[in-house]
Amino acid sequence: MAGRITHFEIYGDEPEKLSAFYNTLFGWRMEQLEGLQYWRMHLDPEEPESVGGGLTYRPKADPKGWLQFVDVDSIDDSLALAEKMGARVMRPKTAVPRTAWVAVLADPSGNMFAIWQPDAHAFPMPEPD
Repeated sequence: MAGRITHFEIYGDEPEKLSAFYNTLFGWRMEQLEGLQYWRMHLDPEEPESVGGGLTYRPKADPKGWLQFVDVDSIDDSLALAEKMGARVMRPKTAVPRTAWVAVLADPSGNMFAIWQPDAHAFPMPEPD
């Protein structure tokens, strides 16, 4: 189908550590390809052979990229775990009214991504006086 995302890549200076970061945070199964410094990311436990992306060393010309959104069961738990593992919060938890909670993080190598918790009741909290 035209327009669907086929896969994505994440780049880092220490891809082996970054592989462990995403495995622990999201449960993605990482598979290092034999003889290469490249890890396949298996995102769906129901489809163990499907590949959603790859992870490798950052190219010399640091590429710009798109922001990926990853569904999580609990945005609060995911934020706490990500920060504990060395991620930085770039945009704190924010409500997309009546849709979801979203936050933007930078992984330990500086790659930005968003986490997304669907919630039909999400609504911004009023600012304190």
